[in-house]
Amino acid sequence: MNNEYLQLRTFYEEQLRLVERLVKIRKQKKISQQRLSILSGVPYATIRRFEKTGDISLSSLIKIVLALHLYDDLDRLFLPRHEYKNIEEVYDD
Repeated sequence: MNNEYLQLRTFYEEQLRLVERLVKIRKQKKISQQRLSILSGVPYATIRRFEKTGDISLSSLIKIVLALHLYDDLDRLFLPRHEYKNIEEVYDD
């Protein structure tokens, strides 16, 4: 069985990992928090709070993701990783 499903992470750990990734992408694209606010329509204070604490609404998060042109990442967010053809494939995974 695949061990990645056995890893236990807290909500907060996942929240911070997501923030780190988005901040890194924002900086790689050389976009300031203020510019991201303008591009996304998300208030500057919300972006600052998100990057500091991880707290943000789903709608604001999606606006930020779209402003950073991460369309493919958004599309893949909850896609199944693998579709099984039969029960043997489930056991073999």
